[in-house]
Amino acid sequence: MPIFATKDNLPSQLIDQLRTARQVVVLTGAGMSAESGVPTFRDAQTGLWAQYEPEELATPEAFRRNPRLVWEWYAWRKQLVNQAQPNPGHYALLAFEQHLPKFTLITQNVDGMHQRVGNTNVIELHGNINRFKRFNDNVIVESWADNGEVPPRCPQTGQLLRPDVVWFGEALPSKALSYAFEQAAACDLLFSIGTSGMVHPAADLPAVAKITIEINPDKTMLTNSMTYVLQGASGEILPALVKATWPRTGLPE
Repeated sequence: MPIFATKDNLPSQLIDQLRTARQVVVLTGAGMSAESGVPTFRDAQTGLWAQYEPEELATPEAFRRNPRLVWEWYAWRKQLVNQAQPNPGHYALLAFEQHLPKFTLITQNVDGMHQRVGNTNVIELHGNINRFKRFNDNVIVESWADNGEVPPRCPQTGQLLRPDVVWFGEALPSKALSYAFEQAAACDLLFSIGTSGMVHPAADLPAVAKITIEINPDKTMLTNSMTYVLQGASGEILPALVKATWPRTGLPE
């Protein structure tokens, strides 16, 4: 059975293990971004877009049928994402990276929030909504002429551009996924933060780690298999954990 705790009674053994760890992996999911006000995939369906199911828009088939509609939906989602600000939990994970000999951050989120606060070793399993690629061959395109065409086209090949995110029916990037499992298997501690444990193969990552810690306000599919379960918001628990482990660390309030 897991050891259950909150921010007010963090296990001393966990604090010691984090302080002496050589390699730590963190997996983050939608719950962490939701604390910053980033709408989850379904929560964002409001106003004009309430008439659509996400599955109707986030597929290659939808893009082939109506590329303009899909592009405009993602432009709207991108605006929502970029209006949100990192929360104290994001800054606490930056402190993890600054204190630990080796730190790998694996995220299912596409908002780029971890990079915004300064994390550098980030594996994006589902892509990034602020990055774009060619539809036919997945080559990243950094810039293009704004001639009013929606969606825009690659200036070199004329191919339509799409967001660099993983759609329904698409495989996760194989190199990123393989590296994620490699790091999870090699780490001393693996944190699963704000993820439901229902989306595979990311949900399988904790199974290959030695010591696992879940941070979530609610029980998930992963809870019973964890070593520690810290119940509460990541924006409260992570800063408390940083202050308990490395007391001199300054964190934004």
